[in-house]
Amino acid sequence: MTDRTASIPSFALDGGGRIPRLGLGTWPLDDAEVEKAVVAAAAIGYRHVDTAVKYGNEVGVGRGLSASGVPRDQWFVTTKLDGAYQGEDRAVSGLDASLRRLGLDYVDLLLIHWPLPQRDQYVSTWETFIRLREAGKARAIGVSNFKPAHLDRIIAETGVMPAVNQIQLSPAIPRREQRAYDTEHGIVTESWSPIGGTGDLLAEPVLAGLAEKHGRTPSQIVLRWHLQNGLVAIPKSRNPERMAENLAVFDFELDAEDLTALDRLDEGPDAGVDSDRTGH
Repeated sequence: MTDRTASIPSFALDGGGRIPRLGLGTWPLDDAEVEKAVVAAAAIGYRHVDTAVKYGNEVGVGRGLSASGVPRDQWFVTTKLDGAYQGEDRAVSGLDASLRRLGLDYVDLLLIHWPLPQRDQYVSTWETFIRLREAGKARAIGVSNFKPAHLDRIIAETGVMPAVNQIQLSPAIPRREQRAYDTEHGIVTESWSPIGGTGDLLAEPVLAGLAEKHGRTPSQIVLRWHLQNGLVAIPKSRNPERMAENLAVFDFELDAEDLTALDRLDEGPDAGVDSDRTGH
C-alpha cells in the first residue's frame, strides 16, 4: 500500500481533531460501489470519507472502511443527518442508526445536512448535536448549506460554533461572502461538488489553458483553486485512476494571474443552490 497521507495537509477543528483537506465524496454511489471506492481510495492514500443518511450508502462505506486495512483512528469519517432527524432529539436515534450502518462507535464529524429554515428546527437540532458531541458519538459537529443568518442564530442561541460548514463551492460558485464569514468565525469551509457548477465547468477554455500551462488536468486545476483558497474539498469518484489524479494536487501552485483568471468563471450571486428554499 502506497502511503501518501503525509502529503495531505489538514486543518485543526474547533473542539479538537484535524480534518484532511482532501477527501472522498460518495454521492451518488450505492453500497456496492462505495465499498469498492473506499477500499481503492485507502490504497491510494485517502483517509477522509464523506457520506450521509440521505445518500443511502453508509453500510457500504462502513464495509469499505473495515476492508481497507486502515486502523479506525487513521480515518476521518463524516456523515450528515437530514430533515427527518431535525427537532425533538430525533438526531439521537438518527446518529445511533448511522453508527450501526457504518459499524463505528463514533464519527469524526457530524453535520446538519440542510438548515430547512421554514421548519425552524435547526437550532434545537444543533442543541442535540452538542449533546451528541459531549457523549463522544461525534468528535466534531458542524453544518452543511448554512448561510450567515442561519449560523448567527445557532451561535447566538447556543454559544457553540460549528467546526465545519460544508457548502456547494467551485470557481463557478465561489460564495465569497459565506467563505469570509466562516473564516472570521473560525469555521472550516468544506466544498461539496468542488469541480462542478451549473454548467460544464471542466470544459471552460480557461481551465484547458491553465491545465496546459501547469501540465495538469482541468480537475486538478480546480482542486488546487480550492486548496489555495483555504478550503477542504471532497470530490466524488469511483475510478482509482481519477482518485489518484485528484490526490496529486499538493506539488504545484497557481500564481496570482491564474487565480484572477479563475475568478472570471464566477456565475454570479444567484448561481448554485439556495438553502433558504432548497433542502431535505
